[in-house]
Amino acid sequence: MRVLVVSAPLIGHVFPMIPLAAALREAGHEVLVATGGDGMAAARSGLPVHDVAPGFDLGRIALRVLPRHPLVARAELAGTAGTRGAGLLFGALNDRLTDPVVALATEWKPDLVLHEPFAVAGAVAAARLGVPAVRQENALFDGRELGRATIARLSGALRRHGLAELPPPAAAIAVAPPSVLRQDGWPMRYASYVGGGELPDWLREPGERPRVLVSRSTLTGPGGAWPMPAVAAAAARVDAEFVLVRPDPRTARRPLPGNVRTVDWIPLHAALPASAALVHHGGAGSVYNALTAGVPQLATFGPGDRRQNAELVARRGAGLAVPPRDITAETLTRLVTDPALRAAAREVSREIAAMPPPADLVARLEDLP
Repeated sequence: MRVLVVSAPLIGHVFPMIPLAAALREAGHEVLVATGGDGMAAARSGLPVHDVAPGFDLGRIALRVLPRHPLVARAELAGTAGTRGAGLLFGALNDRLTDPVVALATEWKPDLVLHEPFAVAGAVAAARLGVPAVRQENALFDGRELGRATIARLSGALRRHGLAELPPPAAAIAVAPPSVLRQDGWPMRYASYVGGGELPDWLREPGERPRVLVSRSTLTGPGGAWPMPAVAAAAARVDAEFVLVRPDPRTARRPLPGNVRTVDWIPLHAALPASAALVHHGGAGSVYNALTAGVPQLATFGPGDRRQNAELVARRGAGLAVPPRDITAETLTRLVTDPALRAAAREVSREIAAMPPPADLVARLEDLP
């Protein structure tokens, strides 16, 4: 079976799709990943990757699209736009992706198209060829709502390819633990390709004091580095060790307290088991990594889906959701000492561990008509 995996051209979108794609290849199927931009780093996994978005720049798309919708743009920056902002941005992106994805599929002739919710161009290609399309969730949205918001912006692309509408997917794959968010589809344990980086020996074991990892977004733009300056400013008054992962240049240039260290890109999932907590920008990948490891997290509010992600974590009791300006020594102390946060995080970790691993989904995909 030939499987075309279609993702938006962004690391945070394509990396969570690699484990299932790799499981399909290990089962003897031929797999091709279609993405672009920094998502081309997926080639380091050993899977073949095709660039369907040469010259991709999400910032340019945002500057072209969002000023036409000022109210949605304002809500998107505040993290309160829901799927409206994502529909505008990724609708414009998928309008651009559809033609090259359909062209690739027409030439390569897949038997199945596996796509993420932000890459409905894959569903268009599947419909054009008459093969099953499967939506694999990789965020903390309801993919059905996100798909509707994006497809609403694709009328021109659909007409170009002779389609009046998109049929529903042949199946969907849900990765969110149900106690955090109920998604439609076959359950699958969240996993993500790491993409490189070495874990220093000192991060493999717990330190003398609770260790807090602090990460930032792989995207440039508003809010990507927000947690780090606030954590660095408060750290000296907290009985913990803080590790800034890929600190932004401005923070890295400043004098840091003695209990703050820095590292370059590391496999975050491998460092979390020896850590007491994670502070991050609210991205879905960071949320899933902390939930999987069973460690409390502090997620800050920010643009796009970050506020929603943070609020989901706080609602479940597995962490804290605060604006960056409210990160204080007291907040960070609570993060590493509150037993209720730790207990809830471990409950969700056990819930995720009970979900089927990606390899278990291969047979179900093989059985699709």
